[in-house]
Amino acid sequence: MAQYDMLVIGTGPAGQKAAVQAAKLGKKVGIIERKEVLGGVCTNTGTIPSKSLREAVLYLSGFRQRTLYGAGYRLKETITIEDLAFRANHIIKNEIEIVRNQMARNDIDVLYGEARFLDPHRLLIQRAGTSTEHRAHVIVIAVGTEPARPADIPFDDRTIIDTDGLLTLTHLPPSMVIVGGGVIGTEYASILAAIGVPVTLIDKRPRLLEFVDAQIIEALQRQMTNLGVTLCHEEEVVSIRKDPNGQITVALAHRPPIITTTLMYAIGRVGATKPLHLTSIGITPDARGRIVVNEHFQTCIPHIYAAGDIIGFPALASTSMQQGRHAACHAFGHPDRTDTGLLPYGIYAIPEISMVGRTEEELEKAGTPYAAGIAHYREIARGQLIGDETGMLKLLFHRQTHALLGVHAIGEGATELVHIGQAVMAYQGKIDYFIDTVFNYPTLAECYKVAALDGINRLPRPWPAHQ
Repeated sequence: MAQYDMLVIGTGPAGQKAAVQAAKLGKKVGIIERKEVLGGVCTNTGTIPSKSLREAVLYLSGFRQRTLYGAGYRLKETITIEDLAFRANHIIKNEIEIVRNQMARNDIDVLYGEARFLDPHRLLIQRAGTSTEHRAHVIVIAVGTEPARPADIPFDDRTIIDTDGLLTLTHLPPSMVIVGGGVIGTEYASILAAIGVPVTLIDKRPRLLEFVDAQIIEALQRQMTNLGVTLCHEEEVVSIRKDPNGQITVALAHRPPIITTTLMYAIGRVGATKPLHLTSIGITPDARGRIVVNEHFQTCIPHIYAAGDIIGFPALASTSMQQGRHAACHAFGHPDRTDTGLLPYGIYAIPEISMVGRTEEELEKAGTPYAAGIAHYREIARGQLIGDETGMLKLLFHRQTHALLGVHAIGEGATELVHIGQAVMAYQGKIDYFIDTVFNYPTLAECYKVAALDGINRLPRPWPAHQ
């Protein structure tokens, strides 16, 4: 039986960073992976494949140049699933190698097999008929999630798929119905529509992504509709039936049935905790397999931590990395601070959207006196150069103190652009910073100055109007 300072279960973003951080603190670390490849869902079926697919679509379809060369412009006339998968497979292979090298450089033992708890300090790892036991002072659970697959959905992984199944298809579908308008459903709907696949997106809620600023979502929905996405809000799927001829009939509660060739079920993910036998040691996941943790990512057993998608919202690779790192620091008494109030969100739809801080809805509910300033990409030279005339940056700030309260962006580069505002907010900066600062020209960063001027000039006197 090997003895470790820390054992990490799962090699996704949370697990990687927890393991590396503990190793940097001089601890003996082992990391467990149940599959044959490292990287977890992020690298193999989730973040990296979906973002690779998006980049391939944007490039091959000529989407970024359509404003300049016309709506019919395409770099490649006929685009196949092989074209899209080629880029994803190349990047996935490189990412796996990067993770493997990172573990080796930090002397982290990679243990392949499926883990389950024997007691709060001992894990049994089983692989190909063999099993080994390992013991650790600290254990981090970072097993991630998997797509929900309800028993009443007739999955066949060819025409009725979950969110992991798109790149396993043998051809691009003639049409697609996506059930579920969360982050994954929204991203895939816009990506497929950009390549010319007719998409219907069905969701129970009155609008997409209700945690995002309403004005940004209104712009996103308008642009998705222009791409060819049919949005069915406040709608519920009654049944999904595959006919003998291969067609899929989707019965709805308030509309006529929809006939399609392919359906993606994108309602939720569940924690991959079942094989761990957590209840045997006193940890009880919720109905969706998620684990409850405190602010330091400790479970109800103090030396057992959980991080990443397994603990629920926001379930982003970026936040998972920081959660894993914080868990390792806390476990070994190393100072660390994560500002959970300034977590940026990036959603890689077409167009992409990003945000940090408060939304207008939150500020109104709190009774905070705020004002907004907006810059449209069409007003910015860089927006013209890159062919994005629909993008937008929105700044929210306190009417009296001018403190920056929220940054919301939609359009090319939004997920990069948001970090300028994030840095200013982290240091309690004011919107005046953007007015008094020189930005390179032409850049999208210039949007900050334009939006700040727009906002400050909307305030009534005696505030001085900047020209």
